[in-house]
Amino acid sequence: MKTGQKGLQLIKDFEGWYSKPYLDPIGIPTIGYGFTYYMPSKRKVTMGDVTLTRAEGDRMLAEILCNYENDVRRLVTKSLRQQQFDALVSFTYNLGGSNLSKSTLLKKVNRNPEDKSIAEEFVKWNKAGGKVLSGLTRRRVAESKLYFS
Repeated sequence: MKTGQKGLQLIKDFEGWYSKPYLDPIGIPTIGYGFTYYMPSKRKVTMGDVTLTRAEGDRMLAEILCNYENDVRRLVTKSLRQQQFDALVSFTYNLGGSNLSKSTLLKKVNRNPEDKSIAEEFVKWNKAGGKVLSGLTRRRVAESKLYFS
């Protein structure tokens, strides 16, 4: 399974597009659709990096997304609907496979992907640097809505 259009759009909407490097809310140099490193080199973004074109960003997003899709496929043991997969890929794109792997969210998905309490697990992941961020709260709610759509 690959990320569908709804999942891709959710990621793009919440990450936003930045052609120049910026510091994310916890001070990590970031560019494009929330990239902290470049593909395929895996070189970290620095504040002195050159402008990224939208075409370069779209290509990088497709390459990077494969890593997070693989994480979801590897960690989830139950069959998922497209929207469920998309929501989990967005979550993993934002938080990483290691956070998904140790989450109660994953445990509940692997027990019963239709468990309504999964919605509560998404919204628990709304902090960065120990602080609740409204943008992360909105993203987790949107992921939960997509998951159950």
